[in-house]
Amino acid sequence: MPGPLPNPAKSRSRYTASRSSEQSSRSRRVIVLSPVCDDPVPDLPPGRDWSDAEGEMWETLWTGPQANEWDDSFIMAVAMYVSHTFAVLSSKATAWHAQEARHLGDRLGLTPQGMAALGWQLAEAAPPAPVVPLRGA
Repeated sequence: MPGPLPNPAKSRSRYTASRSSEQSSRSRRVIVLSPVCDDPVPDLPPGRDWSDAEGEMWETLWTGPQANEWDDSFIMAVAMYVSHTFAVLSSKATAWHAQEARHLGDRLGLTPQGMAALGWQLAEAAPPAPVVPLRGA
């Protein structure tokens, strides 16, 4: 189940081919995700009051690597993921909420299993800078 493909006919699409590099691996498309998404973060959907913590999670998700592959059609799915996740974390969730949060996390590519199913990989982290001892230490 690959991620969204470029859609030049959709003017509001968040996806652009320049954001990801594709490699062929056993005839399967692999997308290496940029470490951050520089697109504007969409507003949280109306219909309920969102807590500050939920707003922070929303911001983190939409600036993370996976958001490079999401377009505006993902807004409601990400909102449901945030809502279900906070219900689980606050112990107000049913087993159904927990299951939905897990499935949405996979479908959005937020878990290792979900990323593998979508053919997404995180970009290699830059090696740490060498440690230079202080003079006289």
